[in-house]
Amino acid sequence: MAKRVWTAALLGGAALALASCNASKNDSLSGTAALDEAEKASETLLKTGGSGDDWGAIGFSYDEQRFSPLTDISDKNVGELGIAWTADLEDARGQEATPVVVDGVMYVSHAWSKVSAWDAATGKPLWKFDPKVPGERAVHACCDVVNRGIALWGDKVFVGTIDGRLIALDRKSGNELWSTQTVDADKPYTITGAPRVVKDMVLIGNGGAEFGVRGYVTAYDADTGKERWRFYTAPNPTKAKDGAASDEIFATKANATWSDKGEWQTSGGGGTVWDAIVYDKDLDQIYLGVGNGNPWNHGTRSNGEGDNWFLSSIVALDATTGQYKWHYQETPGETWDYTATQPIILAEQAVNGTPTKVLYHAPKNGFFFTIDRTSGKLIDAKPFVDGINWASGYDLSTGRPIENPEARFYKTGKPFIAIPGALGAHNWHPMSYNPATGLVYIPAQQIPQGYLADMNELDRRKVLGFNVGTSLTGTLLPDDKAAFRAAVAATTGRLVAFDPRTGKVAWAVDHPAAWNGGTMTTAGNLVFQGTSLGRFRAYTADTGKQLLDLDMQSGIVSAPSTFRVNGVQYVAFMTSKGGAFPLVAGVAGGATRKIPNIPRLVVLKIGGTAKLPAPPATTTLAWNPPPMTASAAQVAAGKAQFGRYCMVCHGDSAIGNGFTPDLRVSGTLANADAWKAVVVDGALKERGMVSFAKVLTPQDAEAIRAYVIERSNWTKANLPEASAPVGR
Repeated sequence: MAKRVWTAALLGGAALALASCNASKNDSLSGTAALDEAEKASETLLKTGGSGDDWGAIGFSYDEQRFSPLTDISDKNVGELGIAWTADLEDARGQEATPVVVDGVMYVSHAWSKVSAWDAATGKPLWKFDPKVPGERAVHACCDVVNRGIALWGDKVFVGTIDGRLIALDRKSGNELWSTQTVDADKPYTITGAPRVVKDMVLIGNGGAEFGVRGYVTAYDADTGKERWRFYTAPNPTKAKDGAASDEIFATKANATWSDKGEWQTSGGGGTVWDAIVYDKDLDQIYLGVGNGNPWNHGTRSNGEGDNWFLSSIVALDATTGQYKWHYQETPGETWDYTATQPIILAEQAVNGTPTKVLYHAPKNGFFFTIDRTSGKLIDAKPFVDGINWASGYDLSTGRPIENPEARFYKTGKPFIAIPGALGAHNWHPMSYNPATGLVYIPAQQIPQGYLADMNELDRRKVLGFNVGTSLTGTLLPDDKAAFRAAVAATTGRLVAFDPRTGKVAWAVDHPAAWNGGTMTTAGNLVFQGTSLGRFRAYTADTGKQLLDLDMQSGIVSAPSTFRVNGVQYVAFMTSKGGAFPLVAGVAGGATRKIPNIPRLVVLKIGGTAKLPAPPATTTLAWNPPPMTASAAQVAAGKAQFGRYCMVCHGDSAIGNGFTPDLRVSGTLANADAWKAVVVDGALKERGMVSFAKVLTPQDAEAIRAYVIERSNWTKANLPEASAPVGR
């Protein structure tokens, strides 16, 4: 069995080492060395998924179906699940990783790119690694200092870091083996996604498209960290060759889809691959889920011209060389932050009676795509959420969306409230696929967003803050209690069981709030999901009947995994609040605002009797805003600056979510000097709050303070219950 081979490889002595050195080269390899026995076991596990005892990668196996063959926990006994053990984590930020378990050891990455290992059955800590990411790097992380998981390969654990490093750790000790800087550290790149290991290479992408970077994916030698190949997903502004695997396709076709006019030539164009990278073991090709453009606004980015390959696309590459094979662009001329970085699932489906290798994808734009992975041809595209208004559907003969002309706000000159908005009908939260039911389980959501191209000088490109080509200030909620109530009512979640064979939703479960956790499904006819309101639930995979509902004290955004040790099946996941939604939502966070943020690893088993620690005492923050003394003009100026630089971390109307500080009750709000020390002087840079002196004068900072004071007074007077500050 693969498990025994892997363990033997880790414990073996000279004879095994000699055998590895003398082994014939694996025919599937692209590198210069054969796989050793531990790496062969890794490859076997990732290709087959094994017996289910192990959960060998964040998506379970190369197909990334997040489906376990285990049936010890089933629809007959799942209600008997209890806590086996828990482990509190250090940082009260987003915890987005799926636990990986092999040979009874659990490996989890958590906030600030840290990695820990535990005995998976007992919870005994084995080791911890901290890459010591500088706190000031958080300003370049659009969506929290999160990490979505590690990759395990042979005797190594791989993790990407917020500051752009790819690090190899010794699997047994957690000691660093090598580290490679994968990005230009002087640019606002980050890494939040998990690496993938293919053959003897580690693949990693990056983020930063909101700020202005050029996307790419790089393959590194798993043993040395040396670069093997790189594929750019946005063009070189000089049109020169990069010496990369992407050179030919850009020179022959892709460059022509980008206008010679437009801001992309200075912004980098975006197109970052910040999450989905999937290996197709059957066709020996890699699929990249490519992100949004920079700026979002197609009119500003590319003069409103061209499809802008490879933004919002699934791109297929040769696994050995990184050479382009095909792509399908889900949102041509992307202009709403409709990324295609959401999880990709590989499966087989009968198409017109013929078994077909397909790719399933449910990106931000609200349509579920079934794509032939041999050719990239679109098979079907149907909505998986209600109310989509940017397009009415897809023309299957051309593969292009049937757009609503009003959606291209930069052409009409009118504001457009899009459904879905930039946070998407489905964001990064993992979906899963059950071969027995044929259904895909999607953590969907409804979060509208307004887009406005009428920008002033403040909205133009700056060295700090989002640079998205739309007015962030102009789309803040108006001072209308009804508008605030409507924002809460319109922002909801849903667990969707989608049937790709029919193009319809088979069943769904509504959630009262958005930003619920990822899903996992099993042969025990189960689907598991945590919610943003702190519940961990199990449903029947075929009908959606709820069978389990546990109170976990904290929000859950991560996806669970399941595994078996010594004949006992376990389910593991992390709790926390975090990511883009709680940062930016303001009052639209609804009931999630009052849920505690407790970073914790939780492991369940049938008959588990452990108890959660007592929840933290409810903190009632003193809400005594300073009196209003600023002029209306100063408050208006502060509102513009707040929308431009502060809203994406401190919420619409400065209403916090109990995740980052609620500025309306900040201890510095009543003291102009203390406020300036933080905003301009960078007194809290080690916590992620850097100095904004590059873009804000002391007078600007004082205007922002005036606006936050006004917001504190207005929300207390008009929205005392809906917006009451909550403790972190």
